[in-house]
This record gives sequence, structure tokens and C-alpha cells, in this order.
Amino acid sequence: MMNADGGRWIFRCLALGALLTAGSAVQAQSLRCNDVGVREGDSKVWLLRTCGQPAIADSYCARVLTNVPQPVPYPGYPGVPQVQQVPQVACVMTDEWLYERGDGYLPAVIRMREGRIISIRFGEQGRSEPR
Repeated sequence: MMNADGGRWIFRCLALGALLTAGSAVQAQSLRCNDVGVREGDSKVWLLRTCGQPAIADSYCARVLTNVPQPVPYPGYPGVPQVQQVPQVACVMTDEWLYERGDGYLPAVIRMREGRIISIRFGEQGRSEPR
């Protein structure tokens, strides 16, 4: 049987492990080109200036679900269920650029929206997330 101090120690270790795991999951990726770093949040212009033209560039309109409107009462009929409005699907222009970085380096896929880098992924060779 474990005493109270041993139980607290195990709990603290588990909590610390969970925090370290969560912290590493949200860490932003970065890419080095010509000894200069490019990271999420940087502009498309900075990426072009630092890394040059990509090997492959793609642009598409990514679907984005907007806020779901609140139900509205059906006018003139008390007790009738509320009408749920259908959520609207908008689209946001998204760019994906692939940089081949040479032998020994994984390719980098940079995704941008509204002129800013939103993600940097390595080793996917152009495999995209679902649009």
C-alpha cells in the first residue's frame, strides 16, 4: 500500500509529463534558409526574400465553417419549435509552397493565408491536409 507522499509524487510526475507533452505539441515549426529563420506568422514576402521561389506552388480556396447562427423563433406561432439556421461555409484563399531542400534534408511544405505563414511541415512531399 502506498503512503500519501508517494501518491503525491506520482501525481506530480504525471502532471509534469502532461505539461511537457502539451508544450511540445504547440511548438511552432521553423525553417532555415540561407542561415535565416522563417516561422509561423511571418509574411509571404519574408519567405520569398529568405528562401526564394518554391519548387512547387499551389493556391486553392479552403473551406472554413463560420459561426453557427443562433436559432430564431418562428414568427407568429407561439410554442412552435425554433428554426435553426444552416451554418454558412466560406472559403479562404490558401497557398501551399513546397521547398526541396537538397540531399539529407526533408522537403518543407509551407501553408499561408492572407499573406502570413500558418504552418510549416516537413517530409510530406506535397501531401496536403484535407481541404
